[in-house]
Amino acid sequence: MPALDTSATAAGLASFIDASPSPFHVCETVAGHLRDQGFVELEETQAWSESAGSFFVRRGGSIIAWSDPVARTGSPFRIVGGHTDSPNLRVKQHIDRVAAGLATVALEPYGGAWLNSWLDRDLGLSGRVSVLDDGAVVERLVKFDDPLLRVPQLAIHLSDDRKGVSPDPQRHLDAIWSTDPSAPVLLDFLAEELDVDVENLLGWELMVHDVEPSRIVGAEQDLLSAPRLDNQTTCYAGLRALLDVGMDSMPPRATPMLALFDHEEVGSGSQRGAASDFLASVCERIVLSRGGDREDFLRTMAASICASGDMAHATHPNYAERHEPGHQIALGGGPVLKVNQNLRYASDAQGAGIFEQACRRAGVPLQRYVHRADLPCGSTIGPITATRTGLVTVDVGAPQLAMHSARELMAVDDVPMYSAALQSFYRG
Repeated sequence: MPALDTSATAAGLASFIDASPSPFHVCETVAGHLRDQGFVELEETQAWSESAGSFFVRRGGSIIAWSDPVARTGSPFRIVGGHTDSPNLRVKQHIDRVAAGLATVALEPYGGAWLNSWLDRDLGLSGRVSVLDDGAVVERLVKFDDPLLRVPQLAIHLSDDRKGVSPDPQRHLDAIWSTDPSAPVLLDFLAEELDVDVENLLGWELMVHDVEPSRIVGAEQDLLSAPRLDNQTTCYAGLRALLDVGMDSMPPRATPMLALFDHEEVGSGSQRGAASDFLASVCERIVLSRGGDREDFLRTMAASICASGDMAHATHPNYAERHEPGHQIALGGGPVLKVNQNLRYASDAQGAGIFEQACRRAGVPLQRYVHRADLPCGSTIGPITATRTGLVTVDVGAPQLAMHSARELMAVDDVPMYSAALQSFYRG
């Protein structure tokens, strides 16, 4: 196998994840790497007069970046799509409570969080708040990596059968804030940390995160233990692939684009999710900035393709019977093509062929995943993107264990292989 042509590493992914506890921080981290490589941020509310160059645009917790150094009219897009959000626990609007003499913070699940995995963990706080500043509403990111909160498990002696309990999402997820019920409430804490008056905190999207850093583990140091591998692995691998392909002496035949969306874990139906107009409108504005018209846009989209990147289920050694026996997926076995006959994944023969060819060019193996027919299959932004834009779309990913847990696991070697495959995909 040839040496992988990629800058992506497991250590790099770990640093990316630790810097990005919320979708808004993912976008900020991605934007920082893009700026370092000369990408220019555009605003949706402004005219896009520049046609040639490297650019990105943000919409809340979503970000789209592309590089087109010569502004080729009619050049199709090669899009790597992914999502910035992960299942977690999020702060309610009426935050503070007192129960059993303890100050608590009201939390609720976001997405398909594996609730037991969030118990008995030291939790930080992150997200964004809207602040009134000189009469204007401005956005501030917040990130507290100190262990501020904890949701304790019920003692085994108090369970009915000594097998534990399944947390009720309404009653069992509030986090302990202090033993002092008169301690400063969370909004007062935020106001002090942000140096604003508490009445000037107007809105918030806050969530908790495991404060234990990502770590390379295992007897051979061949595993990565981290939160939010689903789907920050794609965010990181796609970013490194985009930056690496920009280093080529010859530009790719298509315009490489990275499109990362918020709200995939709750169905993508928002103004910044994959079901919104964000991707299509950005693509159309790029074509128009090149001097094209609506006809050129439609022709460009018909020639474009999207690799919807999300994580894939590796075969669990303790639950092998829960997997399709003819489609075993190995940690460290390379990228995964995901196929579902009922279109929970968007892959078809055309997209599969294009991604298989990309993997062969990159010198990495390709695994093929099919979900058990007697179990409900998850989904991705792939079918949504294909429906919304008409793009040929292929669903791919990297293998992992413990998906949707507060802490997940993947192989170190899969990080550079995944990014190398996406880089080869970009090259066309």
